[in-house]
Amino acid sequence: MTSLDLGGSVDAVARRVLGWRLVSTVGGVTVEVMLTEVEAYGGDQDPASHAFRGRTKRNGSMFGPPGTLYVYRSHGIHWCANLVTGTVGDPQAVLLRGAEIESGRSQVEARRGRQSYLTDGPGKLAQALGISGDLDAHLMTNPPLILCAGELPDDYEVEATPRIGISKAVDRRWRFTAGTG
Repeated sequence: MTSLDLGGSVDAVARRVLGWRLVSTVGGVTVEVMLTEVEAYGGDQDPASHAFRGRTKRNGSMFGPPGTLYVYRSHGIHWCANLVTGTVGDPQAVLLRGAEIESGRSQVEARRGRQSYLTDGPGKLAQALGISGDLDAHLMTNPPLILCAGELPDDYEVEATPRIGISKAVDRRWRFTAGTG
């Protein structure tokens, strides 16, 4: 993924991708969002990472090249999407937790079956973009899901907080949110 800067520590990359755009053309309809919430997971050095105990069938895409999508089902219900950031064999990834809709709101509302709280959580975001297990190991330089470098609006601030929904390595301030306060 030569056009996107995914180098460096996973927490630095997580902070950097805030403001980047995800463009989904899943189902033939375009939806574009701006990333506003992410969490970093440090692979085999991070007890909260799916890759902490090594490679499995489920997490295999985490070991792919930077820019690969790692998709898994959370609690057997919701699809969640992660951006692989480590080099091949180094399973670092950024969980895509939340975003602001830039275009395609009506499609997002149809996918989510509601008009509010559309992209404020990893399962909601994946559903809004049409992400499912079929996109696991997808390289995000290609349709139907493309990651585009971008920037946050000038009035947005970034906050680092502990990750949520985990029971290990809870002290790491690797959840990054962006907004106007």
